[in-house]
Formats: sequence, structure tokens, C-alpha cells
Amino acid sequence: MLEWTDRHYRSFARLLTRRTTLYTEMVVDQALLHAAPARFLDESPADRPVVVQLGGSDPETLAEAAKIAEARGYDQINLNAGCPSDRVQSGKMGACLMAEPELVAKCVAAMVRAVRVPVSVKTRIGIDRNDSYAFLNAFAERVMDAGCDHLVVHARKAWLKGLSPRENRTVPPLLPERVYELKEAHPDWTVVLNGGVESLERAKEHLARVDGVMIGRAAYENLWILRGADEEIFGDAASSASLPKTQEEAVRAWYPYVESQLARGERLRWMARHLLGLFRGRDGARQWRRTLIEGANRPGAGIETIEEALRHVVP
Repeated sequence: MLEWTDRHYRSFARLLTRRTTLYTEMVVDQALLHAAPARFLDESPADRPVVVQLGGSDPETLAEAAKIAEARGYDQINLNAGCPSDRVQSGKMGACLMAEPELVAKCVAAMVRAVRVPVSVKTRIGIDRNDSYAFLNAFAERVMDAGCDHLVVHARKAWLKGLSPRENRTVPPLLPERVYELKEAHPDWTVVLNGGVESLERAKEHLARVDGVMIGRAAYENLWILRGADEEIFGDAASSASLPKTQEEAVRAWYPYVESQLARGERLRWMARHLLGLFRGRDGARQWRRTLIEGANRPGAGIETIEEALRHVVP
């Protein structure tokens, strides 16, 4: 979710669900050590619970990055061992780390020693030809023995060469049963399933077999599905009742945040781009997207641009 689940996206998502745990986009450990942390970790306490996802493979630098994230109020640290992109692999990060369980274990152990918050690992069910249950189980056992709090498992393997990141999300078959098997073999572990979850209904089906579900692109491309999570997933009707009732209400509830960011010199287009799928399936959705894209790119664009786009979908 690089360049997708940034702080602007998360601020809007939090308007739709109080109970769901949000994740940052992957932040490279070296970036936190050699640049201003606020550039990557700017967050409002109101956005919590939030997990920072780190990319890296050096135990010492990951431990230092984890301490920075903890000091800035993040609730958990997650190590990415699942992204298959060439760019990520070139930095010895992401899914290629599954080939080195001892190194991942050292990274986890170093972060666990450095911080008080939980440390987790996001991974795949396998890589390349190493896609058996035995391979996944051996990797998971080594990581958990190192002090990992829980695992987030994308129920597809990754091909490290030959497939684009997009193809790695669709070509390898989804095998949720492999994740179920891991949970059944280790009932004392916390196992979260990821991959191909496109609705809260499907999430509830998985939750009968695992401890948690991560929704990625579906929660970005169709933001409004998050609106039902507090009641449907967490059984919190009181929280649900306090949330915006319509997409229009949610957009206008976001205005104070937008205005605060504009006052800091942020461009509207970097915020508005996250709302393009908000009215998916509704009359006027196409005009909403077009107006927002064109208007938000204009110099000095502000709240009036969003209001203009809303006129296409508000009855």
C-alpha cells in the first residue's frame, strides 16, 4: 500500500470506523534514521489505534526505527516480509525475507528488546517454489519464537521474479485454507488473514477460522465499506451511531482536517486523491471523480473544490 495509506487517507478512514486498526504505508527504517521522522510518522492521537509498518533487514537499524515510532505514539510495529516489488527486494526488504527466517527472527528480536509495544510480521504463505505448508510453518515458528506478537499472512505466495506487484496480487491463487491450517496448528498464536478480502461479509467468514482480517485495496478503492465495521465486526453499535451516516456527511466532517493541512502548505490534490472511490456505485460518481481530479490540481484549490464535486452526487 505504498503511497496509498498515508496520513491523509488514515485521517479520513478514522471518520468511518473508530475500532478498526489502521496501518501506515511501509516506511523504510533508514528513512526514519536519516530524515525528519515527522515527514513519515506525522499522526494525530485521534487516529489511533495505528500500526507503523517498517521495511528493512538490519536488526540494529530496525530497532532504532522502532524506538522512533514508539516515541511518536504508534501502537504497534509491523515488519513487512510480504511485499514482492523489485524496488523493495533491491533493498533486501519485503517477501524476499521469507528465504531468510533466521535474519527475520534477529530483526524481530532486536525490535522486541527495543520497544514496549507489540511487534508483528506481515508475510506471504510462500515464495517461488517454496510454497508448501511446511515452509510457511517453519518460517512462522522461527519468527514467533523470536518474540513476534502476531502474524499477518497474505494468503497468496509471491513470485519474486517474473511477475509485477499487480500480478502478484492476482496470479498466484488465494489459499486461505493454508492460513487456517497455520492457526489450527498453533491455537495459542494470533493469526490475521490478508488477501482478497473485498467485503465485511467475507471478513466475517474468515473470522470464524482466524483471529483477525486485514483489508487492503478494497478498503482504499471503496472506502465506504469501513463504515459498517464497528457494528458488523466489533459489535459496537454505540460507536457506529456516532459516525457520519452518509458519504456527504463524512466528507464535510473531514473539512477541519483538510483546512488544517492546507494552512500548513499541503496541496489539496494529495488529500483529495484518496476520496475518488468514496461514491462508488452511486449516481454521479464519475462526475465526482472528474471534478475532484481536475479541481484539486488547480493552484490554491481548497474546500470549495470538494463542494463543487459534491454537487454531482448530493440529491
